[in-house]
Amino acid sequence: MPQPSASLPAALSLTEINVLTPGAFVSHFGGVLEHSPQYAQAAAAQRPFASAEDIASAFGAAVQSDTPAAQLALIRAHPDLAGKAALAGELTPESASEQASAGLGQLSAEEFAEFQRLNSAYHEKFGLPYVVCVREHTKTSIFEGARSRLSNTPEQERAAALFEISRIARLRVLDLVR
Repeated sequence: MPQPSASLPAALSLTEINVLTPGAFVSHFGGVLEHSPQYAQAAAAQRPFASAEDIASAFGAAVQSDTPAAQLALIRAHPDLAGKAALAGELTPESASEQASAGLGQLSAEEFAEFQRLNSAYHEKFGLPYVVCVREHTKTSIFEGARSRLSNTPEQERAAALFEISRIARLRVLDLVR
């Protein structure tokens, strides 16, 4: 799977983070939630932070307090796992790194075909991509989770996707704080 040319921002200390301008904060944390820098803007308003976990919590609170339509847009902003964006090298640096870490860049032809089937089934049933915090899973558990979650109701799947997004955001925040 091709990697995007952009790299992840360097980690900053809490002291540095707490004095960033709002624009610099958004620039630093804008990739925490996929193509949704408005959540970094909301988190910036919660400063000062005492810990990286507090920053992650601010992102989670911003998502939870948003409208259902905005939450749905956030879910839909996530790429399909091993999907077209990955093949075209169009993933965000964060997603590319995460998918590669779970071995999704080295799928066999059979595994790739199964991901395509699962992605299609998710879009058909839920109108959403399958979202999972791949850094907390193996390739095997990602497949198992996708198969299992296909039995969810649309409401259950939206809640599961938002939970997984909060896990993704937390790990991305921790990567950006030293």
